[in-house]
Amino acid sequence: MKKKKPKICFAASAGGHLDEILMLQPLMERYDSFLVTERTGYGTVGAGIKCYKLLQVNRVEKSCIPRLIFNGVLSLKIFLSEKPDLVICTGVLATVPLCLMCKVFGKKLIYIESFAKVKSPTRTGTLLYRFADRFYVQWQQMLECYPQALYQGGIY
Repeated sequence: MKKKKPKICFAASAGGHLDEILMLQPLMERYDSFLVTERTGYGTVGAGIKCYKLLQVNRVEKSCIPRLIFNGVLSLKIFLSEKPDLVICTGVLATVPLCLMCKVFGKKLIYIESFAKVKSPTRTGTLLYRFADRFYVQWQQMLECYPQALYQGGIY
């Protein structure tokens, strides 16, 4: 019997985090995969990538908590519909409910800390570090912030 390819969810907020996750497009093409990112008024995702959109979340806005709750509901719908085996995430806040949901459903979580963070951790990274099955940093000095992380170089 032929072994089924794992289904992978690639998750990233808009901007640089999305650029980072899209560097993994060759991996996306090798597996049954889809992308979850934020809905923005600009840019598009590469052709051929199945994509779901979450609300943008800004932690300093009053709407932060309601948007996170809404994204939690959207993430649940996505999760039940797609049934991924693994979530690979580059952050940030909008993707947290999806990452935590992944763990609730007993799936694997891989988190990749931002390339932009050279000396200090992100808030999302600090939160998800304890839940991630694998946690990657893109700068060797970041191992001081995340001692159990893996360093393999940068995505770029």
